[in-house]
Amino acid sequence: MLTEGLVAAGHHVTLFATADSITTATLCATALCGWSEDTTIDAKVAECLHIASVFERAGEFDVIHNGFDFLPLTYSELVATPVVTTIHGFSSDRIIPVYERYDGTGAYVSISDADRHPNLHYAATIHHGIDVDGFAMHPSPGEHLLFFGRIHPDKGTADAIEVARRCGRRLDIAGIVQDEGYFRNEVAPHIDGKHVRYLGPVDTSARAEVLGGAYALLHLIDFDEPFGYSVVEAMACGTPVIANSRGSMGELIAHRVTGFLVDDIDSAVAAVAAAGDLDRRRIAERAADRFTVATMIDKYVKVYRDVIANRK
Repeated sequence: MLTEGLVAAGHHVTLFATADSITTATLCATALCGWSEDTTIDAKVAECLHIASVFERAGEFDVIHNGFDFLPLTYSELVATPVVTTIHGFSSDRIIPVYERYDGTGAYVSISDADRHPNLHYAATIHHGIDVDGFAMHPSPGEHLLFFGRIHPDKGTADAIEVARRCGRRLDIAGIVQDEGYFRNEVAPHIDGKHVRYLGPVDTSARAEVLGGAYALLHLIDFDEPFGYSVVEAMACGTPVIANSRGSMGELIAHRVTGFLVDDIDSAVAAVAAAGDLDRRRIAERAADRFTVATMIDKYVKVYRDVIANRK
């Protein structure tokens, strides 16, 4: 969304990504595909070649935008081109020293205020934008609940199953299985095709239908999520979101307007009962106002211009 939005706005963009990427930008690739898709690729070798390919050409660019975690920061002081880094959460406290080492020499962007680290300075908080036109209100949403995301304890799939059971509603589960043991022990035994259905991964062509067709989205996370694409995309379809009040959820969801912020299974069950009273059109309109690609692009361009001016 960022790359395509920048190109559409008239900026000259080189995208460093895998060779199978589809983009209107100029594409530069050192790997044919993602290394998780090809076991013959050594991930560390591919990662190093990928990052080096950017910084070896640094002089060609006004700014380098890094969305690739902390390692590119270790190259940033070797070039004159300013580097903007979007921090997509912290995988561990052990990586914080790298961010601290380069704090202030480039520019850090957080994807939510909740995900800011107290030891770091930030140029901006910029929420992700979505293709709002790709999501629409469903003409006849159902009475079932939806879990949409990777199947992992952090995402609360098993809790969603329990909430749906206590509400007497069907639960549809959509997403990749990231934790095989968790899926096998906590999720799969409940899948019967009637009360609990597993839809598998859902691609972009079916996303609006799945999200928009649900009575509500259950997002009962067990970690401080820095953002939540499925939360914003569900709201863009007018679907209320019931989420544990952790991480960025309080920034994305307007409590009792676009969904509910809850603390446990009991409050999630109560929220399901109340979700039917929310105005789905109002939910969609608020999402369309707040999470457009155009808004995201404008905010990033301001950061780019500021960091270029400061470096000069």
